[in-house]
Amino acid sequence: MPAKSKAQQKAAGAALAAKRGDARKSDLLGASREMEKSMTEKELEDLASTSRKTLPEKKAPKKK
Repeated sequence: MPAKSKAQQKAAGAALAAKRGDARKSDLLGASREMEKSMTEKELEDLASTSRKTLPEKKAPKKK
């Protein structure tokens, strides 16, 4: 499952680092904290490894 934005890819990278023990879990905020709790290491790896070149900064809001 590829990331949908650069922000999501960055949060997944932070959560992956915490899950692996490379960073402290207490340093995580917001989405990265939720990702670390609810996703497996493989899922986080898939999100974090998405190429950033074609991703928008933030996910575009849904149109009505």
